[in-house]
Amino acid sequence: MKESAQYKLFKVFNVVVLLLIVYFTLFPFLSIVAQSFSSEVYIKAGEVSLIPKGFNVETYKVIMSDSIFWINYKNTVVYTVVGTAISLVLSTLMAYPLAKKRLKGRNFLLMFVVFTMFFNGGLIPNYVLINKLGFGNTMWAIVIPTAISVFNLLIMKTFFENIPDELEEAAVMDGSNTFGILMKIVLPLSKPILATMTLFYAVTHWNSWFPAFLYFSDKELFPVSIYLRNLIKGAESSLTSGATSADNLNQISSNIKSVTMVLTVLPILCVYPYIQKYFVSGVMLGSVKG
Repeated sequence: MKESAQYKLFKVFNVVVLLLIVYFTLFPFLSIVAQSFSSEVYIKAGEVSLIPKGFNVETYKVIMSDSIFWINYKNTVVYTVVGTAISLVLSTLMAYPLAKKRLKGRNFLLMFVVFTMFFNGGLIPNYVLINKLGFGNTMWAIVIPTAISVFNLLIMKTFFENIPDELEEAAVMDGSNTFGILMKIVLPLSKPILATMTLFYAVTHWNSWFPAFLYFSDKELFPVSIYLRNLIKGAESSLTSGATSADNLNQISSNIKSVTMVLTVLPILCVYPYIQKYFVSGVMLGSVKG
């Protein structure tokens, strides 16, 4: 079919708008990457845009030569993997029953869950509780209290509600129990929402720093986000772990924010392409009731 002039104009307009969106989305990140590889003089003069000037990797060298950085980076990976796994298991086990209208007390449980989105015990009671449970200076202090996100839980519940009841009824006729239905039928059909929740929880755990800052006193237990935060706050002494020239310190302080942003965002950017195909469908199916 021959395209009308109006449709051709719409296509051109659509492409222009999308290119502008891509530009304004990528420009800040690419600018930060360029600054992380630029020299102090050009950064302070505001001459760095999308291309590094005075190519310099001194900050990367100093950060990556510090053994504490790699210890904290390993901690972050462990906390993220363990925390995401716990969050997925608990959220699934709670969302699936809440998706069933035959569950007794369902409305009360939903109201109780939603209530926690707006009210909590407060910082001091939470701190006292965590220490009373013996979670201080342990991984459980940061993965257990935030194990279930109510927002993510409600998205999963809505997704499970959209799975046809006929599938589960057929499984019951074949002798499957509730747990068997969940493992053999529901979860294989739930790859989009599981991938989406994996990304949501992983990003949350990866970027989390305040619980560790609050409950940890041993620097070797810190996640990398606290290590990088300390650098931004001016902890060059812990960064260098020894004598460093004044020129190196000036270079480090000039682009340290850019370097820390790149090191923090890079792992998530590497993971996202592998679950991108599930991401959009998972969010839409879990947020719109069909």
